[in-house]
Amino acid sequence: MTGADQTSAFRLAYVPGATPAKWVRIWGERNPEVPLDLVAVTAADAPETVREGRADAALLRLSEDREGLHAIPLYTETTVVIVPKDHLVAAADEVSIADLADELVLHPLDDTLGWDELPGKPALERPETTADAIELVAAGVGVLLVPQSLARLHHRRDLTYRPVDDALQSRVALSWPEGETSDLVEQFIGIVRGRTVNSTRGQQETQSKTGKAAPAKKKPPPQQREPARRRNVPKSGGRGKPRRRR
Repeated sequence: MTGADQTSAFRLAYVPGATPAKWVRIWGERNPEVPLDLVAVTAADAPETVREGRADAALLRLSEDREGLHAIPLYTETTVVIVPKDHLVAAADEVSIADLADELVLHPLDDTLGWDELPGKPALERPETTADAIELVAAGVGVLLVPQSLARLHHRRDLTYRPVDDALQSRVALSWPEGETSDLVEQFIGIVRGRTVNSTRGQQETQSKTGKAAPAKKKPPPQQREPARRRNVPKSGGRGKPRRRR
């Protein structure tokens, strides 16, 4: 880790629905001297936030806008349909796109699923945001398809959601600028991938000092190992009687 990295903060952008809390906690345990600043961004603004240097890395939803960015896919989200609690869909455990053929399906401008052709019947106008679409669903005007994390984020008592088994899905990834993988970014990559502190910090500190990765320790050949000491154990199963000295 360089001196500049030790004194500066690590800025992590995240989109609505992403939950970096666990990784932020681990970061604080391993790097108490480097604060982690969270930067909330919209899904549409996340790639540009990283490209412009307003964040060192971002938890974002993968899209076609990846120019100049590295990305490590982390997980794929289940897509759900949000409906009023008294809707017929609420009686099922899960539904399919075909089950929504007669439904008015809302398509907010900040949609994260990237539909080429929206299922169901399209609304005359597109809501500005997912939050606006949620309000319309609560008013009985249509249904909404979103990643499950957004359904949880916008939870309301009068609404519920069900998985849609054959819908498009959203993938959440860790992204950072190409050609600018700093020590702090490398450490955060290790955290999200579940590496231990020894495999992340120890190897990186050795590499930063020598320019080479730390060599793995090798066990000595069998002939060079120290033989185990033998104990005076009687050959018989019971205890032997001590011999008398003459």
